[in-house]
Amino acid sequence: MAASGRDGRASPIARSGAVVQPIRPSARGVQSIEIGGRLLAALVRSRQPMMLRDLANQAGLTPGQAHAYLVSFRKLEIVEQDAATGRYQLGPFALHLGLARQRSTDAVRLATAAAPALCEETDLMTVVTVWGSGGATVVYVEEAANQILINVKPGITYSIVGTATGKVFAAFLPAKIVEPAIARELGNLKLLQRAGGPVDAATLEAEIAAVRAGGYAATVDKPIPGLTAISAPVFDFTSRMQLAMTLIGPSQFLDARPGSAPLTALLQATQTLSAQLGYMPESEAPPRIEGV
Repeated sequence: MAASGRDGRASPIARSGAVVQPIRPSARGVQSIEIGGRLLAALVRSRQPMMLRDLANQAGLTPGQAHAYLVSFRKLEIVEQDAATGRYQLGPFALHLGLARQRSTDAVRLATAAAPALCEETDLMTVVTVWGSGGATVVYVEEAANQILINVKPGITYSIVGTATGKVFAAFLPAKIVEPAIARELGNLKLLQRAGGPVDAATLEAEIAAVRAGGYAATVDKPIPGLTAISAPVFDFTSRMQLAMTLIGPSQFLDARPGSAPLTALLQATQTLSAQLGYMPESEAPPRIEGV
């Protein structure tokens, strides 16, 4: 849930994509720091130097108010001003803060910490998967208390052609990484039969393109009849996919259609994790990595 201000609207820092820990209603903060944070959030969203009037407007301040904060931020080197244009941008100390955050952040740790809440919210098995030497490899499983037991354990690898998780990796990892695995699977008729996947490269490419366009993958009644899975990627600050989170459950309970409650919960979780890793999409559409 996004952090909100006293008026009930999402705070500027929350709108910038930052993940903010909830604050107890009784907790007291420093209002001037919160106001200054609105200026920094505006610079983060802009991604380019800003004029004082535009920066103040986005932060909900007058130019005079904004200037006072910017003077202090410049002294701390959190913000710097271009001498030629007068525009403001984030400074070297802001970079050091970001790098310190990245050094202390582990994608798998964050995902495994988030998995129990997603499992409880959806009542569906939640699986965290990374790309390893053998392909899409499960590293964590949170089993739903009220669903049938599915034999998914850490260490197993998922097929690309027949699973939602595999198709997400194929869609968002660089082609040079996934192409060898795709070629091996397309040449293995027994695996294709077990996976219930496409039997030719053109069909698979079309499916992967659809995953890339939609930002998630879904499989219904395959590779196991009666089971549905939906999977979505998590990106880091370089826009590189780090892992996939997947929900698995009985087809009669897991609605994989666009806008469904399970899919919405999954996408909210993966987008939050991506934001925690510093990912900032150019738009609401997922990033495209050409080639399959």
